Amino acid sequence: MRIIAGEMRGRQLKAVEGIHTRPTSDKVKGAIFSVLGEKVINSRVLDLFAGTGNLAIEALSRGSREAVLVEKNYDAYQVIQRNLSLLGVAGKTKLHLMDAFKFIDRYPNEVFNLIFLDPPYRQELIPRVIQSIKDFAYLTPDGVIVAETAKDEDLTGVIYPFEIRKTGEYGDTKIWYLQRMDV
Repeated sequence: MRIIAGEMRGRQLKAVEGIHTRPTSDKVKGAIFSVLGEKVINSRVLDLFAGTGNLAIEALSRGSREAVLVEKNYDAYQVIQRNLSLLGVAGKTKLHLMDAFKFIDRYPNEVFNLIFLDPPYRQELIPRVIQSIKDFAYLTPDGVIVAETAKDEDLTGVIYPFEIRKTGEYGDTKIWYLQRMDV
C-alpha cells in the first residue's frame, strides 16, 4: 500500500497485520481522488473508521490542509500513528482512539469538506453515521461524503438529507459520493 500522488507519492504505508482491517486498494483510491479532483486542495478531512490512515494521508499528500482520523482498534491506531510520523504529517492531523459514533457525539460542532466512511462491510454503519451527523453542520455546503461499501450493499433511501451524486464499482467494492440535497 502506497501513496499514489502528491508530495508523498510513492511512499509506503504500514498496514495492520491480520484480517481486522481492509485498506482501500490503490486502484479504488486512485478512482476516488480522480472524482474528487480539486475538492481535496485546502480541504479539512474526516476519516472515520480510519484503518491505516490510507485515505486521509492520500488527501494530505494531494493538498488537504488538515485531517482528523478516528479509529477504535488499538492496533490500527498504532499503525496510523506510525504512518503519520514516518510521513511527517502528524502536525497536520488529529488522531482519535475511539468509536466513530462517540466521536460524533463528543465533537458535534466540527465541520469538514470531505468525510471518508470506510467501515467494515455489511454492518449498516454508514446509514447510522448519516443519521448521527444529519442534524449537525458536519459537512460544508459543497462538501462530499465518500462512502465505501460492498458491491451488493445499497444506500438508496437511507441517506437523507444527503443525495447520491455518483457511484463507482471496482471488483467487490462500491464507492458512493454523497452531498447535501440543497447544493
